[in-house]
Amino acid sequence: MSSPPTTRFEPLDRYFRISERGSTLGRETRGGFATFFTMAYILVLNPIILSGATDVNGDQLSYSQLVTVTALVAAVMTMLMGVTANLPLALAAGLGLNAMVAYQIAPLMTWPDAMGLVVLEGILICLLAATGLREAVMHAIPVAMKQAISVGIGLFIAFIGIINAGFATRMPDAAGTTVPVQLGAGGELSGWPVLVFCLGVLLTLALLARGVKGAILISIVAMTVLAVVINQFADIEDASWGLTVPGLPSEIVAAPDFGLLGAFSLFGAFAEVSAITVVLLVFTLFLTDFFDTMGTAVGVTNEAGLLDEQGRVPRLGRLLFVDGLATVAGGAASGSSNTSYIESAAGVGEGARTGFANLVTGGLFVVALFLAPLAAVVPGQAAAPALVAVGFLLMTQVRHIDWTDLSIAIPAFLTITVMPFTYSITNGIGAGFLAYVLLKAVLGKAREVHWLLWGTAALFVVYFAIDPIQQLLGVG
Repeated sequence: MSSPPTTRFEPLDRYFRISERGSTLGRETRGGFATFFTMAYILVLNPIILSGATDVNGDQLSYSQLVTVTALVAAVMTMLMGVTANLPLALAAGLGLNAMVAYQIAPLMTWPDAMGLVVLEGILICLLAATGLREAVMHAIPVAMKQAISVGIGLFIAFIGIINAGFATRMPDAAGTTVPVQLGAGGELSGWPVLVFCLGVLLTLALLARGVKGAILISIVAMTVLAVVINQFADIEDASWGLTVPGLPSEIVAAPDFGLLGAFSLFGAFAEVSAITVVLLVFTLFLTDFFDTMGTAVGVTNEAGLLDEQGRVPRLGRLLFVDGLATVAGGAASGSSNTSYIESAAGVGEGARTGFANLVTGGLFVVALFLAPLAAVVPGQAAAPALVAVGFLLMTQVRHIDWTDLSIAIPAFLTITVMPFTYSITNGIGAGFLAYVLLKAVLGKAREVHWLLWGTAALFVVYFAIDPIQQLLGVG
């Protein structure tokens, strides 16, 4: 148990309930740093995805302006989550959601119109959170399914780390094989960047096994230093590192450019495409955002030991409302939908248990507004070992699932496997929900299924069948 807070920090401790949750300011600070470093890649990746696409008029968004709004919205919403919900759950531009905006929505309309749809989706999420419906859906999920979601997310983020580090790569279509992934870039491990990742994994796991405080953060910092040194003296192509090349930046301070703030049109899309198309696009964005957040919230808070006896997330209503506001803010800033980040589990693994960690993470995003070159020093190979380690920690929840009850075991299995295999939290939750409802029905236990789960399962039928539905409606 942690020592009592000093008088100096007692108000802070009391507000965030730091001692009550068995944490300390030191652990919260380390957790905030760990979360930031594991998700700092979004400062590079979100601008690359959005600036690399063109709208219906062939216009592109400014890369430098996207860096600014990505950091700004992440900073504000992460700190707001910490202060209001008191949970170590950071937010930033959602991967997958930004790709949908860039490659599916923007080609049909202008950028302001596309971002307007994101704002509309966020308003819808806020309304559902305010009415309690979104919270009710989460409470209706059986505890075993929540545990399966945590396990699935664990495998998913471990897979993300392995892929992002280049330890495994997609097999080229021309390779003449049906094997989807391979070891390294050509069937074997090669190159200094992959070595940094491997050493990082070994170091992180060794430190965790030894019970070293700050294990994840120590590994990230140590491997970043090693990567910088290696990149200085070894002949390595920048592309081998991926999006972030470790090295001493040519400049430290860069002025932020806020030119994209407010560049959205709330209802402009209706003049560009049919109302049916608008509804389907908003529905797809909404469903993905809704259940990604749900899975992330359950997985992170479960790992932090914050779920109550019924498996409920504390201050869930506030969490969901802030998440909806983050979507609105992301669209209004032209930075795409912002959502809760599963990488927050890295901070939890470092000891974070309260919203104070979010103040640290959000503060680092504020710093990144002005020190963007430094934020890009940590390569993916140095941060990815944290995701693998946290994947292991989340995986331990599998022991709580009753594998002798097939009505739970089969949906749990599908949830756990579909997430990493389809690279989507939403797909895994959808597959598990549909299987759960179906099996309860065929076993004559339909009354055990909450009515909200029936409604949610129906939505997932539409989600998975969206392409044939669009074809039937004549929507391209």
